[in-house]
Amino acid sequence: MSKLKLWKEHDSWEQAEAAWDAGVKDAAQRAPIKGLKQLPEMPGITPDTAKNLKWKSLKWMLTKDHHGEIRRGFLKHPIKYGLEFIKSVFQKKPYKRDGDFFLYGINSIAEFERLLKKQDNILVVGFSYCHKPFECPSGRFTPECIHDPDNPVCRQCFIGKAVNALPDQTIPLFIPTVHYIGGKIFEIVHQNPGKDVLFIITACEMTLEMFGDWGNMVNIKGLGVRLGGRICNTMKAFELSENGIKPGLTVVLDDTQKEMMRLIKLRNDFRHR
Repeated sequence: MSKLKLWKEHDSWEQAEAAWDAGVKDAAQRAPIKGLKQLPEMPGITPDTAKNLKWKSLKWMLTKDHHGEIRRGFLKHPIKYGLEFIKSVFQKKPYKRDGDFFLYGINSIAEFERLLKKQDNILVVGFSYCHKPFECPSGRFTPECIHDPDNPVCRQCFIGKAVNALPDQTIPLFIPTVHYIGGKIFEIVHQNPGKDVLFIITACEMTLEMFGDWGNMVNIKGLGVRLGGRICNTMKAFELSENGIKPGLTVVLDDTQKEMMRLIKLRNDFRHR
């Protein structure tokens, strides 16, 4: 079933979303999956981890760039990227914040909404692997996702719902590591010179804090969506997660899911009016 088929065969977004949600209830009865209910919140970044976090981020990106994604991307425009990175590093924070949304290169969600309505830009929507269900048919620690509405696991997964609702022009990414998403962003930016690249990406607070300077370096604009549940809040937990060791499950919180879907609807309304 192609993306948006469930949305296109209904008279309104509201009808389509109601039909999807009805399918979720049916799938949950046929094949319930673990861990999708609201999970208890863990504490944020620990004080020891928060110390020198920008340096830890730089060290991680340089020493763990085993496939050269970041190095190759940076060397396309080393002076430009170097200056932008330095400028971002010397900000107290590389983002502004509105609840569960971390804002990069923009001042408000209203500004992002205006950008979503512009004609000549590209939207990337990325999902951290750590909120894939344990039963994910594509596997958790992979850049793959079948998002099949007829699969009962996909039907109960918020990633499945969001991807099926995306406009065809959107680039969905399923993120196992920060180097993977960094390499993909470089690739998209370099393949589309002169176009703004917008993004909505789910990640834990620690990742959003650590790597905002890198997004600012390539001048992409958008929203980092904070995950709840079994997040990484220490460097050790982050390192394990980057190597696919993530026994806990994270979630996009209920109200934040609604806001993400509202933004996707806004993009759809503009693209299909």
